[in-house]
Amino acid sequence: MSAAPVSWPASLTDTPAVAVIERAIERRRLSHSLLITGDDHDVLLAVAHAIADRLLNTPESSAPFPPDAHPDCFALRPEKKMRQIGAEATRNLIGKVQVSPTVARQKVAIIYECDRMNVSAANIFLKTLEEPPANTTLLLLTTRPYALLTTIRSRCLNFRFPGVGAAFTPDGWSAWLTDYQAWLGRLVAGVADKKAVADSVFAAYGLVARFAAVLDFATAEIWKKQKAPLAAELSDAEEEAMEVGIANGLRTRLFADIERSTRDFAIPALRKNSEPTRRALTGAIDKLEHVVGLLRLNLNESAALEEFLLSSLRLWTRKS
Repeated sequence: MSAAPVSWPASLTDTPAVAVIERAIERRRLSHSLLITGDDHDVLLAVAHAIADRLLNTPESSAPFPPDAHPDCFALRPEKKMRQIGAEATRNLIGKVQVSPTVARQKVAIIYECDRMNVSAANIFLKTLEEPPANTTLLLLTTRPYALLTTIRSRCLNFRFPGVGAAFTPDGWSAWLTDYQAWLGRLVAGVADKKAVADSVFAAYGLVARFAAVLDFATAEIWKKQKAPLAAELSDAEEEAMEVGIANGLRTRLFADIERSTRDFAIPALRKNSEPTRRALTGAIDKLEHVVGLLRLNLNESAALEEFLLSSLRLWTRKS
């Protein structure tokens, strides 16, 4: 008896996109290359595994395997701290899909975070899209399709899937946001003497230290859960890239929470047409957007948060 097919994410069941893919697989008319995009990488991975399972574990297959352990399912992932997909790894993948399948009637290649291909890798991969190997389906996963070469996007059938499930809240993060708003409240109430200034500065550095602790602990917890089901042949370079990717994605979400918390703090005063509060909020959000931009250029997150908080101290204590 064959195993039940890998399930689609619950919120995507019976959606038009899933129906189109299921019908194309049934008729053996699925495109040789699919660009699978959305905001949640876990959802994209689940979609890719559901597709791969239906393509590989068919009645014609000599043996069933889960997609991440299937001998005819290949993976290409970012590597090392810079989280790039390089030319050599791309050539290795192309070499694997050129070989005849082992137990299934076809092969599947999953390219994780395909937007991380460097220029050389992207150009090499483009040639494969132009002349796809026989009996092979390429599944390209990304939350940043705009970062791909236009020529790659144009040669793929594009499916976008929404995120599902509740947002992950790291331990200690809600308390951090509460203390951050309390710190802003003390700044607005007035920092009148040297002791108050010193207390505010020390409190800011305390927030920085706690932010780093929350980020490190949450990254380790997420990585522990994601690493467990991964294939045993995952290389050290791929593991490093995945862990860095988790930390980068998490810190982006935490900085977005800081922006929302800052706005929530200012809303009551804005309703009273408080011009100093309006100026402080505008300045703080501008500064936050600036440091988030620097994060993308590899500025350390603690240094970025320190710069933002010290700037906030000046902005929120400034009198009209």
